[in-house]
Amino acid sequence: MAADRTRRVLGAQLADGITTGNMWALLSMATAGTAVISFLPSTQPHILTTVLGVPESAQGRVVGLLGFAAELAMIVSLAWYGALADRFGRRIIVLAGLGLCALGVALFPFAGNTAVLVALRVVFGLGVAAINAMLSTIAIDYVRTRSRGKSYGLIGVFGGIGAVVAVLLLARLPQIMESRGLAPVAATRLSFLLIAAGIVVLAGVLWLTLARTTAPAPGEHPPLVRLVREGVVLARDPGVALSYAASFVARADLAIVVGFMTLWITDFAVAERGMSSAEAVARAGAVVGISQTVALLCAPVFGWLGDRVPRQNLVIAAQLVAAVAYLSTLLVSDPLGSGMVIVAVLIGVGEIAGITTAGPLLAQQVPAAVRGSAFGVHTLCGAAGIMIVSGFGGVLYDVWRPAGPFVLSGIAGLLVAAFGLAVRGRVRPRADADNAREATPA
Repeated sequence: MAADRTRRVLGAQLADGITTGNMWALLSMATAGTAVISFLPSTQPHILTTVLGVPESAQGRVVGLLGFAAELAMIVSLAWYGALADRFGRRIIVLAGLGLCALGVALFPFAGNTAVLVALRVVFGLGVAAINAMLSTIAIDYVRTRSRGKSYGLIGVFGGIGAVVAVLLLARLPQIMESRGLAPVAATRLSFLLIAAGIVVLAGVLWLTLARTTAPAPGEHPPLVRLVREGVVLARDPGVALSYAASFVARADLAIVVGFMTLWITDFAVAERGMSSAEAVARAGAVVGISQTVALLCAPVFGWLGDRVPRQNLVIAAQLVAAVAYLSTLLVSDPLGSGMVIVAVLIGVGEIAGITTAGPLLAQQVPAAVRGSAFGVHTLCGAAGIMIVSGFGGVLYDVWRPAGPFVLSGIAGLLVAAFGLAVRGRVRPRADADNAREATPA
């Protein structure tokens, strides 16, 4: 058992019963899962233009509708994923999530109208909900208390790699296929089918390599409804409430970076520079790739700080950084110019700051027995943030300016930071939350 207690992966101390292979499986899931999650939003403008022929003047609202519908479905399902994972184990939820994502990706470019596109985006969103909930939960399951910040930092690093792969490689597949002689629609459909097949292979690998958990004996777990309710009731704790609020903003930030930044650059490249849709998406991928690369590089920094700075203070600082980054989009007039690159760098810092700081704060505030439910509600709050920012942001994009969704997210970040400053003195870590998980990685 002594060897178990000193086992590490990239500096993170593993919990009892967790092997290095399990931890590398989790990090692989973070990379591939984030690539999958980032891929579809980054290619939506190409689908709208090439497959459906949606006019540019309406694309902001369509993107907003797609995000709204997907997140509404996620809100219905997220807390239940956490509760089901507490009862039946993490692997089955991971498998279900990847299966839904594969189905959504495979059928997305075959949609004949926006209504079908919305339905498929909902299917994909249900899969994303499962992946996000399990990434957050397993990241805590697999490590000891003192390494929670490192764990989230590693998830951020490997997730950042996945986001970069999505915007620099996967999003370029339609252009690559077109360059080999395929028609635009055929190139798009083949690209999506190849990626869906990759997701299915990934699901099989993770089923074999993630830690197997044994279903508890009858009576060890409360009913599912109670588990979900407990996740919500925990928000009475100011630290939990702050973490939930930070998740609301952080997940919305990720959505607008991939979705609306891609749309902004793509629209400008097609309308003002005369690029083809596939070329424009590739160009947008390069700019978004810069943002995600910066996020990748900054993730270990925030993970390191998470184990050394009071976590509520770090969450507040992260929200302020993100707010400044998103509000800086008001200064951008040419999204293909150097100004957008600078903004992309700032946004990368703000995005990863929000994502990597909210989870460790929640982990120190909640009892181990309902951690799955707490993280389900935590991700639920993120889904609500994406839904609201997508819905209102899409309207602002079309009727005001492309920076509208970013400004909305920046204002939300300022509000969360203000709430954090108001409650920071009342945040007290729970002793049972920090210690109970040391013995049993569920």
